[in-house]
Amino acid sequence: MHTVRPAAVSGAFYPGQAPALAGSVLALLANAEAAVQSSADVPKAIIVPHAGYIYSGATAARAYARIRPAHDRIRRVVLLGPVHRVAVRGLALPGVDAFATPLGEIKIDQTGVTALSGLAQVRLSPAAHAQEHSLEVQLPFLQLVLDDFELLPLAVGDATPTEVAQVLETLWGGPETLIVISSDLSHFLPYRTAQAVDRETVQHILRFDGALTHQQACGGTPVNGLLLAARQHQLRAELLGLCNSGDTAGDKDRVVGYAAVAFIDPCGTDLSHTKWASSVPNSKPDVGSPPCGTDHVQ
Repeated sequence: MHTVRPAAVSGAFYPGQAPALAGSVLALLANAEAAVQSSADVPKAIIVPHAGYIYSGATAARAYARIRPAHDRIRRVVLLGPVHRVAVRGLALPGVDAFATPLGEIKIDQTGVTALSGLAQVRLSPAAHAQEHSLEVQLPFLQLVLDDFELLPLAVGDATPTEVAQVLETLWGGPETLIVISSDLSHFLPYRTAQAVDRETVQHILRFDGALTHQQACGGTPVNGLLLAARQHQLRAELLGLCNSGDTAGDKDRVVGYAAVAFIDPCGTDLSHTKWASSVPNSKPDVGSPPCGTDHVQ
């Protein structure tokens, strides 16, 4: 029997009808692409926010616009986001064959599911996925940026950064695999306070300092795991956008912070986990170099 996790937050976090949804996402991407240089590197991994599109969609689009040149190359997306409604130990798979949005269904990467079967921190929890928005809001962007891909979605609960990094290492793959980490930044601080807190958090991310708390980033656990794996693979971090809900559609009394960060393989294409690669050039990135893009979005 074909099992599907249906859309849970369409019509709330993003438009519920396919034409309106596609139009909204394509407009966000078009605005973001105007700021992308044609020579910009395609990321191996991205951190993107997961609020309603009216609040954080423009920031998320800055990362997805960088993915678009590889639309025909990326065939698998490993998507991690924090649980908001159902507690879970470790990282939870949904136990279904596909995820659905108003734009259609996305097949689950069953080969990847099998590869994770030996890891004690990975379990099945349909309940953890049923109402979880942190993963779902990324799907329409992926559907409109990529041609044909499979999805490996993991809802991250009580886990260590090492446990998350082990999962990412198992699924790392080569240029066909994109890693997406869904996380907002600070929550419900006054506007100026949030700006200062979020700038400091971003500096920790750019330095690969994987000790973020959930007060700094609600997806701190998967972010910390990515930073461990990214450092191991000598990726380079770029800040693509940083703002908060006070800059977009909210008031400035209690805001939520959003950032888009790209992680680039400094050697070009990371083939270290593909069957045809025997070695990776030993080039160490300058993790202290200034990030590309802007440090704030008005």
